Amino acid sequence: MYPRIFFLCWAFCLNFGIAAPAPVRNTDDRAIEARGTTYPSVSGRLFNIAGKTQYFSGTNAWYLGHLTSNADVDQAMSQIAASGLKTARVWGFGTTNNAATETNVYYQVLNSSGQYFNMDANTGIGRLDYVVSAAKTYGIQLVLPLLNNFDALGGINTYINAYGGTHASFYTDAKSQAAYKNYIKFIVNRYKSSTSIFSWELCNEPRCSGCASSVITSWATTISAYIKSLDTNHMVSLGDEGWLQPSYAGGDGTYAYSGYEGVDFVKNLAIKTIDYGTFHMYPDSWGYNYSWGNTWISQHNAIGKAAGKPVVLEEYAAPTVALQEQYLPQWQSTTLSQTSIAADAFWQFATTFADGTNPYDGYAIYYNATAGSDYQKLGVAHAKAMAAKTATASL
Repeated sequence: MYPRIFFLCWAFCLNFGIAAPAPVRNTDDRAIEARGTTYPSVSGRLFNIAGKTQYFSGTNAWYLGHLTSNADVDQAMSQIAASGLKTARVWGFGTTNNAATETNVYYQVLNSSGQYFNMDANTGIGRLDYVVSAAKTYGIQLVLPLLNNFDALGGINTYINAYGGTHASFYTDAKSQAAYKNYIKFIVNRYKSSTSIFSWELCNEPRCSGCASSVITSWATTISAYIKSLDTNHMVSLGDEGWLQPSYAGGDGTYAYSGYEGVDFVKNLAIKTIDYGTFHMYPDSWGYNYSWGNTWISQHNAIGKAAGKPVVLEEYAAPTVALQEQYLPQWQSTTLSQTSIAADAFWQFATTFADGTNPYDGYAIYYNATAGSDYQKLGVAHAKAMAAKTATASL
């Protein structure tokens, strides 16, 4: 998600009152055992889940692996499943440079003394273990980004802090990339036997502002191939916002089409080891009117059709309930009736936990089982409509 000021505030201040244990070097390469029989896969421009090729709707619930209560994870997972949502996008990263002062759940430490993995069941990787296990219980597929472009919960800057360089140099710096690959190996080997993993994502919203797009395209080619070398069962995606270059015929040179963020959706989708394309949509933050969102959806659908690959609208939101009520139905209608977008996932699923924990931003849509509620319209009804849709080659 785009890092608005208030987003950064709660991301930095989020505190579950966790005492940080001493980091432990990883000596445990066990995998979470699969209990299912099939892995999600690409089927033309759609996906096959549990033997069925279908359109579907999902959601984002980044926080699930950073909750310390199993009951809270179960509550959210059960409500997501009851809504008919097939996927949940959950942060598969959590990095700190200083375990002694860390108050959040974290999975790895990067600093001058080395790279360590936090194997603790209550404050470390045990929390993500529980989410993967719960996903199997509730029939949810997990999309796991392995890195964050932004600082929340340990992004690219934690690698820079440990190994030097700049945000732009991260993508080519040998030490940073070696550490990142080591983290990928740790996570992928741990869960590669699980049929509850929908896909691995290279990064949440990778950017290289002012860089040539070849930097991220080259990096994505290398890293996606590396993941495939570790795990031949699961899909890989980039996790990008879908930025387009000035050369794109349907663009007008404004921000989303300027190439400024160093991402070329068209070229990245062509990478052989990238199974499907992702794009995000926040018109208010990007300087566009809300109706433009329908154009953005249609453009990415056309690019996916030309490439012959699935495309997922994996984040979309509006900042107030009134705007959600007005524009999300329009975007959902465009996706449903005018495109072959394989799936979409609103930002973000929210629920009320017993202790008042509130890891959300102003874009959250709260679970509500009451008939006629916003959640029932934007979450449940849309998920049902997507699941009922049949493939149309002309779209």
